[in-house]
Amino acid sequence: MPKLVTNVVNEHILPGYERLATRSAALSKAVETSCPDNLDAVKLAYNEAFDAWMGVSHLRFGPSEDNNRAFALAFWPDTRGFTPKTLASLLTDNDPAIHDAEKFTTVSIAARGFYPMEFLLYDTQFTEEPAPQRCDLMAVMAKDIANNSAAILRDWQAGYGEMMIKADNDIYRAPEEAVRQLYTALTTGLQFTAQTRLGRPMGSFEKPRPNRAEARRSERSQRHVLLSLQANRQLASLLSENDEDIDRGFERAIRIVEDLDDPAFAGVGSIQGRIRVEALQGAITLTNDLVAEYLGPKLGISAGFNALDGD
Repeated sequence: MPKLVTNVVNEHILPGYERLATRSAALSKAVETSCPDNLDAVKLAYNEAFDAWMGVSHLRFGPSEDNNRAFALAFWPDTRGFTPKTLASLLTDNDPAIHDAEKFTTVSIAARGFYPMEFLLYDTQFTEEPAPQRCDLMAVMAKDIANNSAAILRDWQAGYGEMMIKADNDIYRAPEEAVRQLYTALTTGLQFTAQTRLGRPMGSFEKPRPNRAEARRSERSQRHVLLSLQANRQLASLLSENDEDIDRGFERAIRIVEDLDDPAFAGVGSIQGRIRVEALQGAITLTNDLVAEYLGPKLGISAGFNALDGD
């Protein structure tokens, strides 16, 4: 088991957070140098950094949870619509936090991270008649993203990774506890994609909710499912030591999402579109079932284990 954890930390977690830190730093530089004259360059850097976040978004433990860093990077779903209201308030009031990175860390979590920046770059409320401070707000927001990403990586490199591998400390008292943490990240990641990334826009048959799709303004909804599946496939492969049955489940789900051609899940409003998304949801759920059937017992985790509540 220590070998499994070592492989996951060195081949999956650290490279993922290194990519996020590098691309987030590039995003911060792009906003500083290219806004507002070259918003295409800003959008390119934004999408590359957001891609990197999707590669680690399932790793909701340890350094990413310290100081609510993961929420500060990705507060979604925003079920009450706090993000646009908070952004509008910051811009209208020309809040001092817009111009001060340290003060910005104290603003509402709804105004920090990738999702608020999506509003500033893609939502007509903020793009048709942009406020004079929009670039200032994006600059401090991007710097906040870069700082949080660098802090997560630094903590993993400075001791948390080794602590997980050795598993003889207050957080992981034995290798089995570290493995269980990784298994939980895998299964919870799959559940979140099936139930939230897909379930929210699907709504009900009578009342689909395409406007609830994740990152729909930038048409990243389908891409997020794909990137999440690819990241979880790598984690599953490392934990299972390349179990072919589990990998076939991922392969099938990835093939379905690649063929979907519905970038913002707008198609859930039609019968045919909904059937295709339901098929994808079913494939992801089946993959999670395969993980429970083949990987759980191999790792000594009982079939009744629930990743959402730890039972």
